[in-house]
Amino acid sequence: MSFLEKSSRLKKQLTLLNVYAIVVGATLGDGLFLLPGIATQQAGPAVVLCYLIAVLPLIPAMFSVVELSTAMPRAGGVYYFIDRSTHPLLGTIGGLGTWCALILKISLALIGMGVYINLFFPDMPFTLLAACLALLFGCINLFSAGKSGSLQVIMVFGLLTFIGWFIGVGSFHIEANHFTGFFNKGTEAFLSTAGLIYISYIGITKIASVSEEIKDPERNLPLGIFLAMITVVIVYVLGTLVIVGVVPPQKLFGSLTPVADAAHILAGSWGVKITAMAALLAFLSIANAGIMSASRYPLAMSRDHLLPRYFTSFNKSGIPDRGIYITIAMVLVVIFLFDPLKIAKLASAFQLLMFSLICLAVIVMRESRIESYDPGYRSPLYPWMQIFGIFAPFVLIFEIGMISLLFTFGLVLLSSVWYFFYAHDKVERVGAMYHIFERMGQRRFGGLDRELRGILVEKGLRGSDPFDEVITRAQVIMLSKKTTFEQAVLRASDLLSQHLPYTAAQLTKRFLEDTKLGITPVTHGLALPHLRLPNVKRPEMVLLQCRPGIIIDKNMQIPDTGYSSGPIHAVFFLVSPLENPGQHLRILASIAGHADDDRFIPDWLSATNENKLKKLFLKDKHFLTIHIKEDSQSASFISQAIGDLELPENCLIAFILRINKTIIPRGNTVLEEKDLITFIGEPHAIEQVYNQYGGRKQKKIEDSA
Repeated sequence: MSFLEKSSRLKKQLTLLNVYAIVVGATLGDGLFLLPGIATQQAGPAVVLCYLIAVLPLIPAMFSVVELSTAMPRAGGVYYFIDRSTHPLLGTIGGLGTWCALILKISLALIGMGVYINLFFPDMPFTLLAACLALLFGCINLFSAGKSGSLQVIMVFGLLTFIGWFIGVGSFHIEANHFTGFFNKGTEAFLSTAGLIYISYIGITKIASVSEEIKDPERNLPLGIFLAMITVVIVYVLGTLVIVGVVPPQKLFGSLTPVADAAHILAGSWGVKITAMAALLAFLSIANAGIMSASRYPLAMSRDHLLPRYFTSFNKSGIPDRGIYITIAMVLVVIFLFDPLKIAKLASAFQLLMFSLICLAVIVMRESRIESYDPGYRSPLYPWMQIFGIFAPFVLIFEIGMISLLFTFGLVLLSSVWYFFYAHDKVERVGAMYHIFERMGQRRFGGLDRELRGILVEKGLRGSDPFDEVITRAQVIMLSKKTTFEQAVLRASDLLSQHLPYTAAQLTKRFLEDTKLGITPVTHGLALPHLRLPNVKRPEMVLLQCRPGIIIDKNMQIPDTGYSSGPIHAVFFLVSPLENPGQHLRILASIAGHADDDRFIPDWLSATNENKLKKLFLKDKHFLTIHIKEDSQSASFISQAIGDLELPENCLIAFILRINKTIIPRGNTVLEEKDLITFIGEPHAIEQVYNQYGGRKQKKIEDSA
């Protein structure tokens, strides 16, 4: 399997709270504190509905990003998904374009912050202040994602506290006459404004660019995004309702400080001061989250040879420092060259195009039918939601204006030129689109499947995967003499046939055929022959240890890994149900992940019994081993069938060691004195068994096992 070297992986430091704070912080800010005055000037009081219309094209993109992120948690987010699903050319366009859109949003946030500070210091050049703050947040992001994520949590919850006060107090001061002539500006102005304020929402999906750094991304990423989405929509709709309802139209139109204007009416000068502090938090959180996200795009594209290798550098904190440097440099250029309205339009137009491509990416990945595409969350209403998400953004793009269209076209052209003149000869991969072509009789790129399998290794098992049960049920073969691979397959097939609706000859034939086709992974001194067959109820496995080694032909070596096949000391025969390819691949990936440890093969070879072999895979779980003795609390186990024992929920007997022979526990297995029983389970269940029957924790009895 192909996966990133440990030294090249970003550290997983971000929790659910960090995800929520990054998404909310990257979204709330300019859409509430800066744009409502400009937007109201264009659409009138209908601006409240503009915020609802603007979110519609985001919904398919949001669900699509969540699905892709849980399948492929990689730095670069949108770029990575588009590149792997379609073609590196579109990946280059998506990567450079999304990076530029993020830079524009960061710049807009810093300018907005300067505008609010100017409420108190009118003579201070806010562009210079914005530039200084860009440098400050660049420095913060150089330390670690965890530290900048913690800062994000503090800023976001401070911001939400203010917004709660603002909406709560402001709802009692809304003037109904401010909404007179709701649609007087017309449909064209309404849609144009919706396109303008679309930038308010693009932070929702930016968390995908740091998905590689999220702990348990299959849970924390979807949950964090959905909670943040609900928060943001409520804040924008209610917040703009209060702003339009409180501030007189003649004062609101074109204002760059709409919340401060409303706060002045609600609470006087001290309300303006509190608003300025809240706006500062909002814009700082956008800048912090934006820099964190944007800096990962050069890293991801550099890994894929679309940008120079210069950007793959990490500092001592494991942060892609050079990506941060160039992001900050670009932000400084934008701050000094563009005004807020142009920035908002440019960023919104290109991001709408990217979200259209993201929805296309989901369709391509699903229709490619790559088994290793294994998202932890699947978008609902497929494919209709994605089809809507492909076409809906173009309605808003054409309404934003000609300059934004030209900017978008220019970025596409510039990215294409860069790809053909710099990256084309350096890139050999193609996207999942070619797996669809294969189904129509054309070609595909096998490297993508290997890459996705490598991602499965890094993601790990899901809570519902029966990995522990498969290992504990596994039958074991321990060989002390050299043997051929064919002989090993014959022995393993004979054991597996006892639990599967297939004969040993049928299983042997399938294992050997797949081996000749190069399907069996062979790396790090181990082999993973595996099958998925119909009519199989649950995964079954045979573990084989051969100290002298089994020599396997070179045609079994995984292409492009660089590993020599050499002698094989560990072989894992896995047979799984045909209907669950994702679970099958995750079990394989977990085994490969264990084998990636430099100590695995030495520990495997030093294991002297079946019990110790299995513990190599279960060493990170919760264990308890009890030695049945007549003069101990465990004496009540003697002569008892396992099925008759009253054990706590979430606890089971994994295996029994009886006179140096491992017994696979079944319901009718009768326990005997001197048996060594190993339990696995949840900590509270293990503690209950320990208190009731006595025993020692696993780490204390390793030698006795």
